[in-house]
Amino acid sequence: MIVTRIEPLAKTRYKVYINGEFCFVLYKGELSRFGIRVDEEVEEQTVEKILSEVILKRAKLRCLRLLEDMDRTEAALRDKLKQGYYPQDIIDQAVAYVKSFGYLDDGRYAENFVRSRLGTKSRREIEAALRQKGVRGDLIDRALEECYQESGEEEAILRIIKKKKFRFQDADDAEKQKMYAYLARKGFRYDAVRQVIQNCDDDA
Repeated sequence: MIVTRIEPLAKTRYKVYINGEFCFVLYKGELSRFGIRVDEEVEEQTVEKILSEVILKRAKLRCLRLLEDMDRTEAALRDKLKQGYYPQDIIDQAVAYVKSFGYLDDGRYAENFVRSRLGTKSRREIEAALRQKGVRGDLIDRALEECYQESGEEEAILRIIKKKKFRFQDADDAEKQKMYAYLARKGFRYDAVRQVIQNCDDDA
């Protein structure tokens, strides 16, 4: 195995290429410690030692720090590690490590996400946001089923109406239709909107 390139990444960090392919990122001191030099041979055992004792350990610590900072989805955590130039197999092992301790759980993340947005977002908006974050469809469905109540959607509709200071009892048909369309674009069900509006009219 030949070190074919050492590319500066930051002031003290370098991307190491072996046999023409990117292998890992090392600090300047680690290059000296393991004898990594351009155009020189490196033993396979040395590469394996670097990956297991340095890179994997660093990736695990990186995962823990990221999850201490805030709860994340598995997809988001993997993206962060990719941005740090960790090899794919190292990413897989580091993610499996934090999952084994329960630090990473997309199902739990989805449930907390749904609960925090009940009464402010439509079911469709919540589902779309979770999909964008890389949460699996079955986990989203389960979280919505367990956490979402229809009253939560009606509460969100009423909150939007009040925020806009819209009074259905004083609005003409064109104004009502405009509000219907706005709420539909936000992802609220027609039946839920109609129920809220009917209740508003009843309270007039």
